[in-house]
Amino acid sequence: MSDSFNNPTPQFGTAEYIGTPGSDQCRFCQQPIAGSYYRLNGAMACRACAEKLQSELPRDSHADYTRALLYGLGAAIVGLIVYATFEIQTGIIIGYLSLAVGWFIGKAMMKGSNGRGGRRYQITAALLTYAAVSMAAVPIWIHFAGSQKHAHHATQQKQTDDEPSQSENETGQGQSPAPPKSTVNMGKAFLQLAFLGLASPFLELADPFHGAIGLFILFIGIRIAWQTTRETAPAIDGPFVSSPRPSAGISAG
Repeated sequence: MSDSFNNPTPQFGTAEYIGTPGSDQCRFCQQPIAGSYYRLNGAMACRACAEKLQSELPRDSHADYTRALLYGLGAAIVGLIVYATFEIQTGIIIGYLSLAVGWFIGKAMMKGSNGRGGRRYQITAALLTYAAVSMAAVPIWIHFAGSQKHAHHATQQKQTDDEPSQSENETGQGQSPAPPKSTVNMGKAFLQLAFLGLASPFLELADPFHGAIGLFILFIGIRIAWQTTRETAPAIDGPFVSSPRPSAGISAG
C-alpha cells in the first residue's frame, strides 16, 4: 500500500474496477468515490486510503526532537569553530560559509530525527544557524584583541628598555602605590560577549554595503536550514465534497 501512495500510477498489469463513467475514482485503490474525497500529494483518494496512509505515517515524538536538537547543537558548535578558525587563520571574511553551516545543521538534525522534519525542527535549525554564524564573531574578537594587546605590550617593553635606568640610590619615597587589581566578573563579561556576538550581524551594518551583504547571505543560510528540515511525509488534504457530475442525456430520434 505504501508503494501505491508514493507512486499513484495506475497498474496496467492488474485488474482495475472502473465505476460509473464520469464518476471520480481513487488513484490508489481504483474504486469510485462517492460523497467526500482527499488529496494525497495532489492525487485524489478515498477516505479508506487516506485513513490507511495516516495510520502508517511515523509519529513525531519528543525523543526524535531531542535527538535532533542534540545533533543540531553539535553541528552548530562545529560550524562555529570552522567559521571562526578559517577567518582567524586566513584573515579573510567569507560570509558564504553561512550557507554551509545552515546545510550542515539541517542535515544533522534530520539525521538525528531519522528523517522526521516539521515546523519545530525548522525553527530550531534556523535559530541554531543564526547563533552559530553570529557567535563565531566572539572567538574572532578575542583572538585579534589578544594579538593587539601582545603587540602593544611588546612596544611598551621596547620603549622601557630604551629609556635610561634610574639611579640605584634613588629611594622609593614619593612614588604612588600601584592601583589595586580590579576583579573581573566572568559571568557578566560572558553575557556581554554573548549579547554582542548575537548582535554582530547587525553591528556590521556600520559598514552599510558589506553589512547588508553579510545579512543577506546569512538569511540564505538560514533558509537552507529551514528547507532541509521541512516535513517530508506525504501531504494529506481534505476532506473535500465530491460534486456529482451531470449524466449525459440521450435524445430519442
